[in-house]
Amino acid sequence: MSKIALVDDDRNILTSVSMTLEAEGFEVETYNDGQAALDAFNKKLPDMAVLDIKMPRMDGMDLLQRLRQKTQMPVIFLTSKDDEIDEVLGLRMGADDYVKKPFSQRLLVERIRALLRRQEATSGDVTNAASGDTKVMERGDLRMDPLRHAVSWKGADVSLTVTEFLLLQALAQRPGFVKSRDQLMDVAYDDQVYVDDRTIDSHIKRLRKKMRAADPEFSAIETLYGIGYRYNEE
Repeated sequence: MSKIALVDDDRNILTSVSMTLEAEGFEVETYNDGQAALDAFNKKLPDMAVLDIKMPRMDGMDLLQRLRQKTQMPVIFLTSKDDEIDEVLGLRMGADDYVKKPFSQRLLVERIRALLRRQEATSGDVTNAASGDTKVMERGDLRMDPLRHAVSWKGADVSLTVTEFLLLQALAQRPGFVKSRDQLMDVAYDDQVYVDDRTIDSHIKRLRKKMRAADPEFSAIETLYGIGYRYNEE
């Protein structure tokens, strides 16, 4: 049973969404501000967190920043209808997905299940021997181990979220070949979940930033404007 942490200062959302998730077989922990959630997470992490952005004491952005210092567990942001800046910033800070308020609880459940499946796939709980997705992949200075969800560049470990790992894996599997944004969306978001181009671009920017932290000269991921992205083996 996966444990989901729901963090929101709206008690109606906490009550209704937690009831829905529990009915779907999840174990749910609820918190009405970011600081209370962080205090609990410092003792034991859940399998996934669903965070509102605007909260008292500590907002969702601050909480995500603290979490990313210690864990790459999946995180979904709840954003207000018109807060596009928050969506982009949240993704660039390391959120895996976002859902806009007001939202369908069924949609949120589907996003949670999809993200947990992606996490299982990258950790080796779901294997696909035919595609070789669980084998260690080496492309020049890049090494990816899906069974351990481990990435290194020139021997330096790089900590990636589930979404970042899947995008890098998709690009590096075929160096020199272009992946369109639609193709990358299919890799990162299953079950016909719609996301726009901005989401993929934000994840790629975050991925590049992490790789350049390991190597300032990293340039293996190339942008082809209006087309997509390509991995160039160095």
